[in-house]
Amino acid sequence: MASDVDTAPLVGRAGTVATLRSALLDDVAPGHTAAVFLTGESGVGKTRLLTEVGDRLRQAGALVLTGTCLDIGDASPLHPVRQALRRLDADQAEARTTSAVRGLLQVFDEESPSPDGAGALLERVAQGLHLVAGGRPLVLVLDDLQWVDRSTRQLLLYLLAGLGDLQLSVLAAIRAEALRGAHPLRRVLTELRRLRSVRVVDLLPLDRAGTDELAAAIVGAPLPPDAADLVWQRSGGNPFVVEELARDRRDGRDGLSDTLREVFLDRVDALPQPAHAVVQAVAAGVEPVEHWLLGQVVRLPEDELLDAVREAVAHRLLVGADEGYRLRHRLVAEILAGELLPAERAALHRRYAEALTAVPAELHQARLAHHWRQAGEPARALPAAMAAAREAERLHGYAEAHRHWSAALTLAATPPPVPPDGSRPEPVEVDRAELLSSAAESAHHSGEHARALSLLAELSAEPTGPPACALHIRRARYLAAAGRSAPAEEEYRRVLDSADCTPRERCTAAARLAELLLHLGRYAEAGEQAREALDLAAGVPGSTSEVVLASAALGFSEAFLEDPAAGLTVMRRALDTAERSGRPEDVACAYLHLAELLTGPLNICEEGVVVARRGAERVAELGLGRTWETRLLAVATNGLFRVGQWAEAEKVVAAALRHRPSGADAVELLLARCRLSVGYGDVEASDRDLEAVATVLAGGGARHVLPMLILRAGLAMWQGRHDLARQAVQRGLTESRSDDVIVLATLAWHGLRAEAEAAASRTVEVDPTAVRRLREVVDRVARKSEKAGAPVRYVADGFLALCDAELSRLDDGRGDPELWGRSATEWDRRNHPYPAAYSRLRQAEALLSRRSRVATAGKLLRQAYAMAQSLGAVPLSAEIRTLAGRARITLEDAPALDPVPRQRVAPPDVPAVDELAELTAREREVLAAVAEGLTNKEIGQRLFISERTIGVHVSHIFDKLHVRTRVQASAIFLRNRPV
Repeated sequence: MASDVDTAPLVGRAGTVATLRSALLDDVAPGHTAAVFLTGESGVGKTRLLTEVGDRLRQAGALVLTGTCLDIGDASPLHPVRQALRRLDADQAEARTTSAVRGLLQVFDEESPSPDGAGALLERVAQGLHLVAGGRPLVLVLDDLQWVDRSTRQLLLYLLAGLGDLQLSVLAAIRAEALRGAHPLRRVLTELRRLRSVRVVDLLPLDRAGTDELAAAIVGAPLPPDAADLVWQRSGGNPFVVEELARDRRDGRDGLSDTLREVFLDRVDALPQPAHAVVQAVAAGVEPVEHWLLGQVVRLPEDELLDAVREAVAHRLLVGADEGYRLRHRLVAEILAGELLPAERAALHRRYAEALTAVPAELHQARLAHHWRQAGEPARALPAAMAAAREAERLHGYAEAHRHWSAALTLAATPPPVPPDGSRPEPVEVDRAELLSSAAESAHHSGEHARALSLLAELSAEPTGPPACALHIRRARYLAAAGRSAPAEEEYRRVLDSADCTPRERCTAAARLAELLLHLGRYAEAGEQAREALDLAAGVPGSTSEVVLASAALGFSEAFLEDPAAGLTVMRRALDTAERSGRPEDVACAYLHLAELLTGPLNICEEGVVVARRGAERVAELGLGRTWETRLLAVATNGLFRVGQWAEAEKVVAAALRHRPSGADAVELLLARCRLSVGYGDVEASDRDLEAVATVLAGGGARHVLPMLILRAGLAMWQGRHDLARQAVQRGLTESRSDDVIVLATLAWHGLRAEAEAAASRTVEVDPTAVRRLREVVDRVARKSEKAGAPVRYVADGFLALCDAELSRLDDGRGDPELWGRSATEWDRRNHPYPAAYSRLRQAEALLSRRSRVATAGKLLRQAYAMAQSLGAVPLSAEIRTLAGRARITLEDAPALDPVPRQRVAPPDVPAVDELAELTAREREVLAAVAEGLTNKEIGQRLFISERTIGVHVSHIFDKLHVRTRVQASAIFLRNRPV
């Protein structure tokens, strides 16, 4: 039953409405996202504004979905989204979307745990919303976001990052007073405020003029000065309170007390008894309260129920819509809660619970547990709470599951009420150890580390709990996740030192301890522990996971400790073991660690790329395409970028993003693509990816912050915004505790380059404090790299050479040509063309500034220009041309790059002979698909050929081109493809 139209005018909000419409629709480019978070105190008019803006957006052609978050603290995951879809499904005006809406609702009903985890659910929801939108702009309007469940919060971050591939805007209202202490939404909003696509609007109370206007509109005439003063003093400009006080005056209720509580109580007492009962019932319910459910609770005949609801609506205490009834303002519930006797309150909740029990549904379990608990029936609330927890886990809502398991623990410990006849109540039959175990694991998964450890301590005291060794391993996992490495290490060592632990438990503890030591940078100890884990695993059947974990630690340890060949041997052996076992996650993990080792510490990038792409094909066959395949393709993209194969890297990252990854997987790929965009000079694409990364990182992800800030600094320097580059670098130095010498050296280079560019351009003053801090970082990296393995020192030394050369620019304003020449040589040896070209540019600049060796400078600029052109590096090429023009140096006739990076010309070294001449037409088609990053299976599907036949074609292509890898074959194709 719909409520009457609100006759109170919307006062003082015209500018806000216009701003919100522009931010959510007019200013949003196709395919982009936007969000406005509306904060303000209770009663300030947030809900009314949501309704007004939603109506305006509908009139403008947008599809608007509206939902409300529940305040019971343990609502079903994604509740507001599911509610919004049900509302749309009931709207006959949107009949053309019915099929898509019901299909998306079915996704929620049929969701089951999968290897890809919660990310797969986010992808399916995004795809469903795309179908529901049907090409129209989609606006998701959410009220009471302060009560949002974690799953909905993650979905919003996923969609706002642009990973859902639809034009989406979000308008959400948040009760400001709820964002206190460690509320999870506070941190998210703090991060999102940084983004241009997100606005946080603080909705303030009305000023005195607005208050007078609103009161006069309701009363029908301007209030006398004393009455207007009283309304202003009582309301403080809160529109809801202004409306209530003005109606009291209009209706002749002048004898009210000065408190709003008494105003509301007087209004409720004025209702007929049936309407009074309806308001009390809705106040005790979980809104919205469906019509059928309200009828079961108040137990009125249908006609009387409708009359009572009409009375409550007419008195402006209740509003209604197709999905049910809610109080016009939750302040009413807070006031009425203290007016009921405990027995009356329990009776209301019991009626709710009995009615919901008669209509079983998974979505009712959370409400059912709430009402039985409030009714004082712990034995009946317990099964519902456990069912709600399992339902939340099925939808990967671990935070909600943890709240349900915690409630179940409380209920299990609550003695049942004594029956009226005085008989002994039946005890609640439940395994407390099972409840503690589930609650602890869900707390761990949702990041509640202290709570997880506390629950585990209780579990250890249970006689039916897990054995001591299993508890030690679990406690160590929780401690490590909480960042408490020392006690975690102690727990693992207790297992290893105990004679009572089984071989499997000792093997697991050894492998996980090796991983922990590796993360702590204790590479020698990690290697020793990994060897012990591998020895133990040899005697434990089915310990593939432990072997892979230990091998990764051992491989990296050996690589850092100057024995890369030994590390590679261990990693390859782990891969063979994983392949023999056939467990998908182990195979994927082995490929990932091997590829990371090759492209990272060992700097054998080309082989690492081959391993990563081969692994990506393999894990796709195993059904892990959305997670592990995307991780491997991100590794391949970064390796290709480093060795200068940018065109191929672009194809690989595009293929990976077709999986629509989420979370850390999405961040890895977006950062990889952003590196390419920064190099190409595509400012818009770079900005878009960095905004998306920042959006995802608002939900957590500290290890990606430094790469993001490095890219921000690089982009800012090409834009001439050296102050922004400095800010990004300094933020990275402040916020990071990383000991990764390569990442720190990269960050220091960007910082020193920003200061040197600022000095050269004279647009920003050099910051002596920042320079001093960067010098300290360079010294620290130099010291740390001396203790690292040769491959790590090899890479770090290249960045340190860049840092030394940039410091020479700061020291004398011109730069030392010898230092820049050494940097160019260092990067030539590493086969990294981009920093090599940059170093040649600076070396030539230093020579020209001294007016010496002009011919040498010209040669250096031509070499740098050829390298930059072959990469497609637009900004670097432009700077080389600028310097050459000033020095009147001819760069030969190499074509200038198109200013639009995605329309790059062929590099100047295109071969005169067609290297693809020996290939058949079909083999050329196959090779083109290989260069796109497609697997044999995907190529077969595209060309309607069997996967086996594609394998034969690939073998023939390798023979004719005299290559051994897909990377080498792809490089030849890209050199010879038509312009």
